Formats: sequence, structure tokens, C-alpha cells
Amino acid sequence: MKLFKIEENDANQRLDKFLRKLLPRATRSLIYKFNRKDKIKIKFFESEWKFKKRDNEYKLQIWDEVKVFLSDKEFDELNKKEDKNEILDKWTFNKKDIVYEDGDLLVVNKNPWINVHPWDHKTKESNLIAQVQDYLWDKLNSLTFKPSLVHRIDRNTSGILLVAKKKWILTKLVSDLKDHEKFKKTYYAVVFWKLSRRKWTIKKKLLRIENAKDRNKVEVSEKWKSAITHYHTIKEHIVRLKDSVQVITEVELEIETGRMHQIRVHLASIWNPIIWDNTYWNKKLNSFIERHFWLKRQALHAWKIEFFHYGRDKKIELIAKFKKDLKDFVDKL
Repeated sequence: MKLFKIEENDANQRLDKFLRKLLPRATRSLIYKFNRKDKIKIKFFESEWKFKKRDNEYKLQIWDEVKVFLSDKEFDELNKKEDKNEILDKWTFNKKDIVYEDGDLLVVNKNPWINVHPWDHKTKESNLIAQVQDYLWDKLNSLTFKPSLVHRIDRNTSGILLVAKKKWILTKLVSDLKDHEKFKKTYYAVVFWKLSRRKWTIKKKLLRIENAKDRNKVEVSEKWKSAITHYHTIKEHIVRLKDSVQVITEVELEIETGRMHQIRVHLASIWNPIIWDNTYWNKKLNSFIERHFWLKRQALHAWKIEFFHYGRDKKIELIAKFKKDLKDFVDKL
């Protein structure tokens, strides 16, 4: 028999959902069978002195106690998580990448070339959220809630990411993410050529192509969702590309919407593609950049973020420093 006390991050969820997370290898039908056979009993913390059977729809409350009448062997088999030794990529989370941390949030400066989530369930490549959860696991006491990303950025983009340590904080911030006034995200990019306007707003609808093979995943299209990107020029550089002289421009961008590849597609659509964006622009120019400036990934960085911190009851702004490869590239320009 196992006894569990429900705390903040495990409360306010249905009993069956709690059990599915607690016993990830158990099927839904098996969970229901356990409850039917009186193998799951709950003591309501406020008024009861003995354990009782509850419906699968029962919502767990803070300080409820849950008894699971399974043998140690049964429980361990159904509770078994992914074997970390199966992960081929042994990268671990680097504390130097922490921008900010308190009891509610962890804010990190993501490196390029790492996925934020496992993009394919078959891959054994490491990902940021797995590293973060491993780093935080001993600091948290939740049975079923894992630290979760509030938002995402591309694999080859560096920069700031918010991780919620508490379920109620995650819910609040994900809701705020839909409102530009409540949740502001600012990016830095280096693009080819001179922008036609030093300051402008790009308003072009974007269409996401499901299961794209021979075409880009996202395209400008009037058929789909609105996307709004504000930009202004920071600095222009005169650079010799092969036999011609060209302009390369540093740009600051603020997005009102969070469509997939929004900044990359919007900038390419006005003929100012992000340097090293192999998906939405010409690979030949990128090879020149690699040979002469040693940059091997898209020059896009999630730079600043401003949001209301509910745990501290105040608005905060955080900045992620440029990663070394991007800083060296800009310095050489």
C-alpha cells in the first residue's frame, strides 16, 4: 500500500487524471478497474477521519490523502518513468544559463542547437525541458506536475525562456501570453541588406502547412491567421560579399502574436531574411557568412521579456545576454 498527501501542484485535478500521471504505464481502463475494486481510497482533509472510495471525477483538494492498495512490485512497474540511460545525448543543464530563479519561476537563456521539447517521440536527443526537469526535480515535491515551459522558441534560436515551477503560475502566464499588453517578447536579429524603413510593422497572415515535405512549414497567406511584427533598425554594417558591397542590419523586433516561425517568415517576405535561415532563404549567402564570420546558425535571439509575476505581485523585465557565437559575429561586423 502507498499513501500520498496532495499538495498545491497536485490539487484541483480529477482523481483519474492524477492516477494516470502517477501511474504512467497504467491504461485508463486499468485505472478505472482499480477504483472499481476499491484499490483507491481518499480521506478528505477537512472533515473525515477515515478513507473512502471516490468517483473518478472527484477533484482532489490540498491536503487530501490518497491510499493506493497495490503491492510494491505492482506500483513500481506502473510508476516506471523513462530510463534516463536511454538518452544518448548526455548534455546536462548549465546553471550559468539561469537568468532568474525564485520559488515560482525559472528563466533560462537557451543555447542554439537544442530542442525545447522532444520534437519526435522516437528521438533520443536531449531537450531543454528534460534538462530543466532533471535540475529541478529534487527541489519540488509534486507527485504529478512537472516544471513546464510557458512558451517556446525554435531549435536554432537562442534566448530567454520561462519555466513555471507551479501549476497555477503556468495557467496564469499561458493565459497572459495571448495578450501583447500583458506579455511582451522582444527579439534581436541580424538580417541581409538595408531595410526599406527604419521602423515599421509587418502585418501579414501566416498559414502553417501540416506535414510539409517539399515546401516550407509556414507561408504568407490571406487564408489563415493574422500575425503582427514590429521592428526598428539598431545599426547597419557595410560588408563585402564576394565581388559586391552589401549592407547587413541589426534589428530589434517585438511580436504581438506568436505564430510558428513568424519573425523568420515576415522578414523574408520583405526581402530582409535572417542571416543563416536555411529554410526561408538562400543557402549560398549563408555559406559565405560561415566561412568569413564563423556563424553556423540563424542570427535570431529571444532578447527581452516583460510580464506580470503573480507570485511576486509585480511586473518584471528580464534580458538574456547574447550567446558567444552571436556576440563574436556582431563584434566582427
